[in-house]
Amino acid sequence: MTQQQVKNTIRPFHVNIPEEEIIELRRRINATRWPEKETVLDQSQGTQLSTMQELARYWATDYDWRKIEKKLNALPHFITEIDGLDIHFIHVRSKHENAMPLLVAHGWPGSIIEQMKLIEPLTNPTEYGGSASDAFHLVIPSMPGYGFSGKPTTTGWDPKHIARAYGELMTRLGYTKYAAQGGDWGAIVVDFMGVQELEGLIGIHTNMAAVIPPDVDAAIWSGNPLPSGLSDEEKKAAEQVLENKFAYASLMGTRPQTLTGLVDSPVGLAAFMLDHDWKSLALISRSFAGVDEGLTRDDVLDNITLFWLTNTAVSASRLYWENTVAGISFFGVKGVKIPVAVSVFPDELYVAPKSWTEKAYPNLIHYNRLPKGGHFAAWEQPEYLISELRTALKTLR
Repeated sequence: MTQQQVKNTIRPFHVNIPEEEIIELRRRINATRWPEKETVLDQSQGTQLSTMQELARYWATDYDWRKIEKKLNALPHFITEIDGLDIHFIHVRSKHENAMPLLVAHGWPGSIIEQMKLIEPLTNPTEYGGSASDAFHLVIPSMPGYGFSGKPTTTGWDPKHIARAYGELMTRLGYTKYAAQGGDWGAIVVDFMGVQELEGLIGIHTNMAAVIPPDVDAAIWSGNPLPSGLSDEEKKAAEQVLENKFAYASLMGTRPQTLTGLVDSPVGLAAFMLDHDWKSLALISRSFAGVDEGLTRDDVLDNITLFWLTNTAVSASRLYWENTVAGISFFGVKGVKIPVAVSVFPDELYVAPKSWTEKAYPNLIHYNRLPKGGHFAAWEQPEYLISELRTALKTLR
């Protein structure tokens, strides 16, 4: 075997966290030094003390990492080296003939855990209300610096680079015709997979459409007045971006290494990860107050615990820095020409207007607004996203 063939090898992977790391996690949670209570009655100052104290109580006493570890190990995991970096991925092939290969890309503060609810219904649709013609082969990678993937030791792993790496992954797996889906960073990555028109890529699906026109995008981030002539729907979308503030993105985009505290304090990590956007923070806060609306306490802690046990808080944050250096807009038009399907959830960071979506994606094959769900659609409302993927990509089969 040549050196290149060795590098291209796809190696099986098994999750096995030593018990002493679980014990140390609980010790650190119990040793948390708490701040005083916020001076407001809402979450306008960030993740509220009551939410964090209930999270910490449950995390240290009732939460069991071994449950999700067992679920993870029931799936086929692999690692392969691409551009000098180990890329971890779940690869589940459907038993149905003519299943469509689909790469599913997560973002921050997500992980492969975010997509696990999709796996059985998409690969085994006849057991979940679908037909054999709805079947998918799934490839779910951990982003560089996230989860069980390697941590880049050099610069340059921006969304465009990740897009190329994911294309190489699909080629290496032998897929000559496939689609890609993403939310959050995953949406940006699959947009760039579309821009690059990677060999074999026949279309993409996004649940965080990047459709904001350049003049509106510039006004949003500069603080200048919005351009005139926007419809009420377009103006509202721009205002929704503004109201989220994205303080976390600014910090990670400029000073990721300063976030050392996130790899030292599990409760500090949790508070930071929960404060992604005000709607998802409110949803998660309600889950720790005993209200189940799609995300359970274990859902939330499975994801946070994965970040803690893999020590990836800072390495994951560097993607924001890479994106800043590359000058890539989060929500601005990327220039995708291949077929695109868009699902719009009402509690997303902004509700993408159809008028902008049609211009941003000239080969738009699907646009639908869902009645419920937010930024982490696969995690919060998997049934809706499963239905959308079955419907939206049908014409590409």
